[in-house]
Formats: sequence, structure tokens, C-alpha cells
Amino acid sequence: MSAAQLKIAMGLCLATILLAVLDMNIVSAATVPISQDLDPAHGIEKIPWLISAFALASAAALPLYGKLCDTLGAKKVFIGAIATFLFGSALCGAAQSMDQLIAARALQGIGGGGLMSITMVVIAQLKGPGEKSGPKSGGGIGGIVAGAGMAIGPSIGGFLSEHANWRWIFYVNLPIGIAVLIAAVLVLKLPAGPVRHRIDFAGAGLAAAFAVCLLLVTEWGGKTYAWSSPQILALTVGCFGTLALFLRRQATAAEPILPLTLFKVPELRYGFAIQGLVGASMMGAIVYVMIYLQTVRSVASTSAGLYLIPLAIGMSLVGILAGRLSDRGVTTRSTVICGTLIATATFALLATTGTDTSLWAIRGELFLMGAGFGLLIGQLIQYVQGAAPAHQLGVATTAIRFFQTLGNAIGAAVFGTVLARLYEAHGPGSSAGAIATLTGAAHTRALGALTDSIGVVFWCASGLMAVAAVLALRLPRTAAEQAGADGAGLPAQPATSRVAA
Repeated sequence: MSAAQLKIAMGLCLATILLAVLDMNIVSAATVPISQDLDPAHGIEKIPWLISAFALASAAALPLYGKLCDTLGAKKVFIGAIATFLFGSALCGAAQSMDQLIAARALQGIGGGGLMSITMVVIAQLKGPGEKSGPKSGGGIGGIVAGAGMAIGPSIGGFLSEHANWRWIFYVNLPIGIAVLIAAVLVLKLPAGPVRHRIDFAGAGLAAAFAVCLLLVTEWGGKTYAWSSPQILALTVGCFGTLALFLRRQATAAEPILPLTLFKVPELRYGFAIQGLVGASMMGAIVYVMIYLQTVRSVASTSAGLYLIPLAIGMSLVGILAGRLSDRGVTTRSTVICGTLIATATFALLATTGTDTSLWAIRGELFLMGAGFGLLIGQLIQYVQGAAPAHQLGVATTAIRFFQTLGNAIGAAVFGTVLARLYEAHGPGSSAGAIATLTGAAHTRALGALTDSIGVVFWCASGLMAVAAVLALRLPRTAAEQAGADGAGLPAQPATSRVAA
């Protein structure tokens, strides 16, 4: 590909990642207007499914995307994922009932599952074998665009639903996506997939079933159904059962969807684990800060979303800085270690938040949190890609995204349970959702109990990131790092230099 074509291709990847990140956040600010328009009587009850449908379908599709990418070639899968996402977006915009919209969101999620992960594969294959990482690499783009999308997604959703029509939340994807799709067909020139095209559909089905069971347990447990209810117990049994069957299938299949041999590579084994811990901790960084701001500090929901801007700025700036440092010889391993330590310390700071803590202090802590995550999200993918065998680049890339998704789900369940149990034990006897109806001493006690409970959640997140920091210290040094440590005088190359494009 020419230099101009490479620039266009990187622009396509940027636009695709932006679509993926925006769609994860843009709907959250418009759920109430959507439900009131489509089903005024019972729409509110279906909002959780409106959010979960996308996440469930996306997580279920991830393992299959990786194998398809390695067998059919990244370009074909990239185009297919975008087309599926756009078709789902069009159906979402045209939905006439909540049930139709939920089904369309699931289809959109199937395509969305490939937007971020396959795009990272495309970026890796666009780079030359010895090209350094930088702001234009997967790590830099991941941090910059994820931060921007996280900040502007809810704002765009709220603006469109308030000043235009909620259907434009989905229709806005179409012109951008169609332009990306046409340009991808005309411009992208990537290595073709290998000759063999056998897909482990049974393994993909078991992985999807496991992901769906796990996400439903985390979505329903302690909320829709009690943890000891038959529904949750059955889903938990299904979760462990499908996981066992999946592992057995991967050990015996001729061409497994997620080869267990990947876990024999230390870089991949530790990278997957760290990404899962980061995914779980991010639930605390975003969800529970929003709960604190809106419930304890009475910040309006539209204004609370603006508090994510410092976090987004931190991620974006550090995403750029990480690339610059890599060009100067700072290794990806060192970057990941710094990111986990910063996130650990920042969660500890958030854990000390009180009912009257300065809101500017919280903004500063969110900026630091963004800086920590900016050193982790894209950089971990970059590190894993560099260690993955060339013919399994797609599987490794989607696998690390899959572990992040599972981490999100487990983090949501654990943190939600911790918060609910602590508040029940120390609150005034009512649920956290009833705080706004309390007055006097009961209201003051409730706010204090909720703040303390959220503080424990942040301590738990800090503990998870401390474990991630220990694992990061065990990340193997690359050959270039070792050469530098031995005094060879050579600048350490990032792990992505080993990716076969």
C-alpha cells in the first residue's frame, strides 16, 4: 500500500473504533426518552435488556471473530462486521416497539463485537515488521479514541434525544459507517487468510453460551432475582457447565476457536489476566463515581457525565505520550507496570472520598485514573499482539477483548453485591434507591452509609489493580529489552515489532 493509502486506512480504523466506543455509551443517556416513546406503560421495565442486548451479543461473537479473522483474512471479517453493525443500526432507528429495538440492538452488537477487536488486527497488519509503535499504533489510537468516545458518547446521546429525535442516535452511524465500508473495500490491502477454512463452530457456540450465562448472572443477580433463586442458580450451573465443555472442546478440536496453547505463552497468559482485572476495575472507576455524584452530591445526570471528561483527557493525552515514549525506547512492559501502579494509587485516593470532598479533587482523581488506564488499554493489546504467533493474531486480539468483557461482567457483579450488602448493614433500613425520599437524620445517615460503601468498592478495585501490578511485574522482557539490560546499547523495541504484517 502507498503512503496515502496507509493514511486513509489508519483513518478508517480511527473512525471504526470511534463508532464502536460511541455506541457503547451513546444509548445510556437516552434510555428514558426511548422507552417513553415506544412503550409508555412498560418500557422502563425493558431498559436493562436494551443495554444488555448489545453487550451480550458482542461478547458472544468475540471468540468467533478471532478465528474468522485468522482463517478468512482480516479485511473480509472487518467489512462483514461493519456491514452487520450498520444493518443493525438501521433496524434500531426504524424500530416500532421496545421488543423490536432490543432485537435490533442484539444484531448491532454482533457487528459491534468485531469493530474494536478486528480493527486492532487491521492496525497491526498495516504496520511493517520492524515499525515502531507510536501515536498511530494500536496502543495510541486505542487510548485516544476510547477516551474521546467515553467523554462525548453520553453527551451526544443526550443532545440528540433532547433536541432532535432518539432515532438519530442510531441513524448517525449510517453515513460514517457507509463511508468507512466503501473506503475499506477500495483501499485496504491486507494479507489473505491461510488456506484452511475450518471453523470450530461448536467451540464458538459453547463460548457464546458461557458468556451469555455469565453476563445474565451479573445482570440479574441480586437485582431482578435473588442470588439464591432458582433462576440464578440454574444460570450459574450453566455457566460452569458450558465453561467445562468449552475447555474440553478446545483441548480436543482440530482447529480450536481459542487454542489453549496460547496460554503457554507467558506474555499472553499474563496479558489476558491483567486485561480482565482492568476490565473489572473500570466498572468501579465509572459506574460508582457516577452513583456517588448523582446520589450523594445531587449532581444532575447530564452534568455528572461531564465529570468523565477529565478521565477522557487523561486517557487521550497519555495515549499520545505512550507512543512518544515508545519511540524513545520506553518499553511496553514498563508502560503497563506504570499504568497498574497509577490505577492502584488512584483507586485508593477515591476510596477516601467523603460526603463533602471537593468536586475538583474528584475531577483530578479521574484525570489520574484516565492516565493509568491510558497506559493499559491499548498498550496491553499491543503487547499481546507482539507475542502472538502471526497465524493467530486475530484470535489473540479478540481473546484479550473477550477477557476484558468478562472482567466487566464479574466486576459489576462483585462490586454491586459489596455495595448492596454494606449499605443494607449500615444504612437506615431502606434501599439505596430510596435515599432521595429520606429527610433529616435518616437522610444524613443514608448518605454516609452509601459513601462508605462506595469507598469499600474503590478499595476492592484498588486491590484488583494491585494484583494486576504484581502480574505486570512478571511480564517477560522482550528480546530487545533484555539486550538493553545487558548493555548492548540498542534501544528497546516494542512488542509490536514482532507482529508479522
